[in-house]
Amino acid sequence: MENPSAPLAQTRQGLVMGRSENACHVWRGIPFAAPPVDALRWRAPQPVEPWQGVRLADRFSPACWQNSDDCQQIGGGDPGQFSEDCLYLNVWSPARRDKRLPVMVWLHGGGFTIGSGGLPPYDGQQLAARGVVLVTLNYRLGHLGFFAHPALEHEQAPDARICNFGLLDQIAALRWVQENITAFGGDASNVTLFGESAGARSVMALMASPLAEGLFHKAIIQSSYTLPDTPRASALAKGEAIAAHFGLENASAEQLRAIPAQAFWPLVAPLKIAPAPIVGDAVLPDPTLDVFFAGRQHPLPVIIGSNSDEASVMAEFGVDLAGQIEKMRREQRLGLGLIRLLYPGVRGDAELGRQVCRDMAFTTLGLVVMQAQQRVRQPCWRYWFDYVAEAAHDTYANGAWHGNEVPYVFDNLHLSEPACAYVNDRDNAFAAHIADYWVQFAHVASHKTEVLQGPVRWLACVRGRDRLLRIGLNKHAGFRLVNRFMRARLSFFRRVMRHHVKLD
Repeated sequence: MENPSAPLAQTRQGLVMGRSENACHVWRGIPFAAPPVDALRWRAPQPVEPWQGVRLADRFSPACWQNSDDCQQIGGGDPGQFSEDCLYLNVWSPARRDKRLPVMVWLHGGGFTIGSGGLPPYDGQQLAARGVVLVTLNYRLGHLGFFAHPALEHEQAPDARICNFGLLDQIAALRWVQENITAFGGDASNVTLFGESAGARSVMALMASPLAEGLFHKAIIQSSYTLPDTPRASALAKGEAIAAHFGLENASAEQLRAIPAQAFWPLVAPLKIAPAPIVGDAVLPDPTLDVFFAGRQHPLPVIIGSNSDEASVMAEFGVDLAGQIEKMRREQRLGLGLIRLLYPGVRGDAELGRQVCRDMAFTTLGLVVMQAQQRVRQPCWRYWFDYVAEAAHDTYANGAWHGNEVPYVFDNLHLSEPACAYVNDRDNAFAAHIADYWVQFAHVASHKTEVLQGPVRWLACVRGRDRLLRIGLNKHAGFRLVNRFMRARLSFFRRVMRHHVKLD
């Protein structure tokens, strides 16, 4: 059926009118929770007040307060306006559809401090054209989204303490999808949750959260990382230190909520937000990584992978790559001799540090999740992204940087800086293959599925098999299925993770 050129959708809160763009219907800036301001700051997201008449949904909402320069440099673009009133989502749906379509819900990255669902790389037209309904969303960032303080806990029941307000926002958006997405042509029983970096870490956290059970049915984890969750006790101590920074010793909840929202984002270490959720509240009772090690995650099909030069982002975490090797040499930490055996032919502390940090913080997680999936008898497709646009090989000399796969997943190279300045037809064709794989997963993946079809047959890791799809071969186009990818070194780092040893 063909929908009107100014598409209307009836949500439980009221009618929304979007826009018709090419062969796609787009609704931008739909509220999925009440504004988390004033007395609702640091509370669970509350229901939206219904409206009368038609609400125009033709522009993105403001992003949560953040550092605009950081977002433009490493977060995917200009987030535009900021507001504490930021809990809105966006929907792309094919203009022509004759059945309910799979739903893909995107969680943006940015270290839980930057980003929004309205950035250019996340435009959903290319995925919607492949027969899915695409949802992107904002969630509370920084200390507005992840915060603990004794005064706030005094308001909460002991068994319902909340520190992860940003994760609760994501859960509220998923509940909105369950209640409303059929009005946009989506199938609420087939929802794929996917994200990159902090968005991928969020996907893992929701797979571990009892509050998110049943709200999504498949997951794609792009470049998540192994940093441990922040203990609640540490978050409480930081919350008190932040209050003291603002001159509020023994602060009340009312005093905390009176601090201007924009005052939090310029804070620096040790008051800066940690790039991981807080463990020990109702949202995340147990550490995310421990849940996966024990195979207690929600059982559903998963794609997981990372990029060949993830260490490109390590400087954002204050990691000196060469310094890590010098630290190992000085302290004999992690067994430097064994490390060198695991990386034969790698010369120089800088290059060895780059690869060790990449694999310790990112690559190993693919093995951990694969084994967790096998414990719950669910398929897991692994990938390693190593493609670089042909004209950018000098810029990305060591391979694909953290986040470089995102515009390929969305088939949006033409919208993504700096890629749009130099992509060619071969780059675009390669991106189309990757978007096809992701959409096919949304369409067909189930506990009975073992193969995704594409340039090569992408086989899942089932019944103890350890397989991985190399996407890009030494920065060039190509797909290859390999067995036991980096198995020796990843198994070593997995043992290190189990003993709670980490690079710092």
